[in-house]
Amino acid sequence: MAPESVSFRITRTAEDLAQTVAALSHRLVHLEQRLGLLEMALEEDQQPEPDQLQALSNVEVLLRDCRQLLETSAPVSAPLAVEPAPPEELDLAA
Repeated sequence: MAPESVSFRITRTAEDLAQTVAALSHRLVHLEQRLGLLEMALEEDQQPEPDQLQALSNVEVLLRDCRQLLETSAPVSAPLAVEPAPPEELDLAA
């Protein structure tokens, strides 16, 4: 096997991992924003709908799972810097 082939596969795998980590980081930011909005609604004494409470519970589980995935898949030698998208670009209703 040629060294170029191995190098290409390593580079491709690293790029795939970087894209996965970036996607997970973006999703984590989105979920944290949703969680913040739902917590603010609770603090303002607005009684959320039961489906919103269930969504809040699900978001907490998803946040924990995303954090675990990011911790286990983050490269040790070169941490990936991911900038969150500006709030106006995120669809908070999703």
